[in-house]
Amino acid sequence: MKYTFEELPQAISTLHEKVDCIKDLLLENRSQNPQRPRDDLLTIRQAAEFLSLSVPTLYTKVSRKEIPVNKRGKRLYFSMVELSEWVRSGRKQTAEEINSLTNGIIPPT
Repeated sequence: MKYTFEELPQAISTLHEKVDCIKDLLLENRSQNPQRPRDDLLTIRQAAEFLSLSVPTLYTKVSRKEIPVNKRGKRLYFSMVELSEWVRSGRKQTAEEINSLTNGIIPPT
């Protein structure tokens, strides 16, 4: 759309109102749906709850170096992203996935 020089002040004013309206909608949406940072640090209790494990079981996994952990002084902290990746790394393939990888060479049992 083309504007004349005389129409520019009104066009800018309209544009400014629309930008303000969009800004208000975004701020309203953010306040209604606050998102946690992606990589929250969790305490031992929070990590145990996140993984559905008992705290003693989690301490055992830490002592055996089976799970990613950060230690600051005497406190343990767990990255939510690292814990999610750790859980996903234990995924087992389905029989169908294994069979498709072997191109049917190994018959299903």
